[in-house]
Amino acid sequence: MFYFLYPLNEISIVFNIFRYITFRSAAASVTAFVLCLWLGPSIIRCLKRINVVAHQKREYADSIHPFFADKKNIPTMGGILIVASVVISVLLWGNLTNRFVWILLLVVIWFGGVGFLDDWIKLKTRSSKGLSSLTKLLGQLVMGLGIGLYLFQDPTFDRWLYVPLLKKSFIYLGIFYIPFIILVLVGASNALNLTDGLDGLAIGCTVFTSLAFGIIAYVVGRVDFATYLAIPHVPEAGEITVFASSLVGASAGFLWYNCYPAEVMMGDTGSLSIGGVLGTIAVLIKKEVILFIVGGVFVWEALSVILQVASFKLFKRRVFLMSPFHHHLQLKGWPESKVTIRLWIIAMILAVLGLVSLKVR
Repeated sequence: MFYFLYPLNEISIVFNIFRYITFRSAAASVTAFVLCLWLGPSIIRCLKRINVVAHQKREYADSIHPFFADKKNIPTMGGILIVASVVISVLLWGNLTNRFVWILLLVVIWFGGVGFLDDWIKLKTRSSKGLSSLTKLLGQLVMGLGIGLYLFQDPTFDRWLYVPLLKKSFIYLGIFYIPFIILVLVGASNALNLTDGLDGLAIGCTVFTSLAFGIIAYVVGRVDFATYLAIPHVPEAGEITVFASSLVGASAGFLWYNCYPAEVMMGDTGSLSIGGVLGTIAVLIKKEVILFIVGGVFVWEALSVILQVASFKLFKRRVFLMSPFHHHLQLKGWPESKVTIRLWIIAMILAVLGLVSLKVR
């Protein structure tokens, strides 16, 4: 739509509005939201018809099975709705001459494809085992390596790791920049995957995280704003705002059907694609460390699993009643809706802190 409408500025100055990132970002967000609302019922009916439901029990987690007894017939693989809405919205409103836009489109489709295969195998085998852990990890590593190699050979893209809150604090990674990018992408996708355990939890937190990253991308892409804040300026980063905004809209639209009690679940199709693209945005705008702040809920959920496994293997003791952390809260007696909303509140505060970190030095 951007390419069809903007050239009309020669006819009327009104069409100049389509060159502004702020306008196209708002339009992309609304478009993705409306697409989700419109396509949602049809996709949910289709998933139910082919019996794509989360009926399998989770191994070694008998204590939480009662919490999921009423979810056995809820369709999963709803991440298709998120990916489709984001891709269509970005194709309509994004500047397709910007390479960052194509990188993000590739990532969301690739990671979504890996998640789709995992969900589909679970469907066919009627079990909780989809792709093997090694195969799933390999799929994530391939894209991480590809992005890392592409950015590493680009002389215009620096290889520094910038630390927020500290003025002139940065680390040159050199050749280690490639494995670092892989770590960010794989870590982000798996962290979001672990968070996706309650109705609306992961997608609600995604709204705040992607909104914060959209604002940061706009600031980083403006040389005047970046200079004023003394942060690295990435010339092509402004267009990432359009992509992040479409993710905000798609997430809000999916939340319409995924809030408690959920009508559909995103599955690995959604969680891996969202996590992978958030990690990629963080890399492209040089805000990998800030990802740990604005995505703090995802980070803590993943860390709770790591701590639980490490503690049990080393000391035969559990840190939490169950991991990820949201299950610990459930076993403590918190209702599912309360766990979700309180973690949303934390995600909102962390998003604000991430934005504040741009100014604090």
